[in-house]
Amino acid sequence: MKIALGSDHAGFRYKEKIKELLESLGHDVVDFGTTSEEPVDYPKFIRPAAEAVARGECERGIVLGGSGNGEAMVANKVHGIRCALCWNEESARLSRRHNDANCLSLGERMIPLELALEIVRIWLTTGFDGGRHAARVAQLNAM
Repeated sequence: MKIALGSDHAGFRYKEKIKELLESLGHDVVDFGTTSEEPVDYPKFIRPAAEAVARGECERGIVLGGSGNGEAMVANKVHGIRCALCWNEESARLSRRHNDANCLSLGERMIPLELALEIVRIWLTTGFDGGRHAARVAQLNAM
């Protein structure tokens, strides 16, 4: 799978660890930045990652920040993006199964690294239950 990554300075460390995980699992990664913990304006890095997913250049996207809230908001402004802010395994599982989330948002200041990595693993491997939830996703896409 080809996965877009984007973060601000507060999500940089986790972005780098997630990139390592994704590459070790055989995924192609497109890193939209940032490249350090130097303060930056997060939309400059989140929006391009989300747009790459929306255009079909990447199959999914993962965006990170301090809380993940702002990053999810920016990503969800891109038509065709269904970005889920996840904080535990079940929220990741349901974001895929029920909402067919094509973008994941994580907050580095909110959860431990090992949990973040487990959320990514679950989010990548959980399928969409299209039968029960296809109408909801169609409504989300129409927005």
